[in-house]
Amino acid sequence: MPTHLLPRAAEGPRIDLGGGVRLALGRVHEGCGMARRTLALWVAGQMQGPVLWIAPSWIADRMNPDGMLAFADPARFLFVTPARTEDLLWCAEEALRAGTVPLVVADLPGPPGLTAVRRMHLAAENGGKRSGTPPLGLILTPDDGGAPGVETRWHMAPAHEGEQRFWRLERRRARAQPPQGWTATQTRARAGLELRAPAGISPVDNPGAVGQPAH
Repeated sequence: MPTHLLPRAAEGPRIDLGGGVRLALGRVHEGCGMARRTLALWVAGQMQGPVLWIAPSWIADRMNPDGMLAFADPARFLFVTPARTEDLLWCAEEALRAGTVPLVVADLPGPPGLTAVRRMHLAAENGGKRSGTPPLGLILTPDDGGAPGVETRWHMAPAHEGEQRFWRLERRRARAQPPQGWTATQTRARAGLELRAPAGISPVDNPGAVGQPAH
């Protein structure tokens, strides 16, 4: 799936993942759900350059290079494992402000507060001034997420059928777009995901998601 930076416009540059899924650079987005790490790997695979992955030192789950290979080269990833919760957000903010890493992923134990999200937005904007191309911030939160102030919120869950790999992707919050759902399929390694919206259905079929307030 070809992916490119869209021309710089009033709303700024974006990564186009296909199927109408676009992520603004210089902003912080949220991924939640059981397959949130798969979502992050998919985004990483559609970008160039190193990826900084920040996760707590106390969690037992670690990224497996063999599982990462289907989406991105594990050699591109730099892993940081702070020992304190507050250091997770500090690392993400400083990495975005530096602007030297195109993608900063923060795998968090829970949604951060509004002040922390705003600080990361500002850091990403400043990072773009330093590097010329704004970095993308992606925070991963458990369950249904709920970080206030994020640019977009995405929920991803596995929906595999036999040996065929399927996921259910939902855009649950976006500043200028309505909620929507897709079926995501991986047909071959490193090719990204092919997105298909259910015929005749554009809003997310989760009533709770549609009614979420815009933080």
